[in-house]
Amino acid sequence: MDDSKLRYRRLRDCIEPGVVVLFVGINPGLRSAQTGHHFAGYSNRFWKLLHQSKLVSEPLRSDEDWRLPEWKLGLTNVIGRPSAGIDVLKPRDYEVGLKRLLAKARRYRPSVVALLGVTIYRMLFPEARARRVRLGLQPERFAGACVYVLPNPSGRNAHYSYRQMLDAFQALQATDSRCRNRNRAAVRRRQTRHSN
Repeated sequence: MDDSKLRYRRLRDCIEPGVVVLFVGINPGLRSAQTGHHFAGYSNRFWKLLHQSKLVSEPLRSDEDWRLPEWKLGLTNVIGRPSAGIDVLKPRDYEVGLKRLLAKARRYRPSVVALLGVTIYRMLFPEARARRVRLGLQPERFAGACVYVLPNPSGRNAHYSYRQMLDAFQALQATDSRCRNRNRAAVRRRQTRHSN
């Protein structure tokens, strides 16, 4: 497959109703576009991190990405167009992609939107560009969901050690429970207001 065909191949989202945690990447890499599966790069650690953090109960390969809903997990990208890196993405790609992401989050209503990289967080919340962003739960909400920042699992990411990545993925489980409880309370408050 040559680069011109890779550029236009899209990966399907792995999201079903009832999703609790929606993982969000920036866009697919060329290897993912070639295989048709998310995080298929040889050095990408996403699938290993999911299992070792116990977010899934068994090891998964990228070609099993469709199974994520078994654990109430979902996976999408801000931008559908694959590329070798984000430096070739245009402002219009982000603009269109962010609108689509918002529509998906409103449709599926996850408890947590887990952003795979600080770059995505800064795209969604431009006011964060001026400050240092820590991994973990953030103060903002996205379409009513808690926002959680994870490290980008790409093998190119040298900002975090594997241990730091794993710690962040493991901490997501506790955050997931807190956010589910917070979201339930918010729904009850809305229902009470509407019934009065």
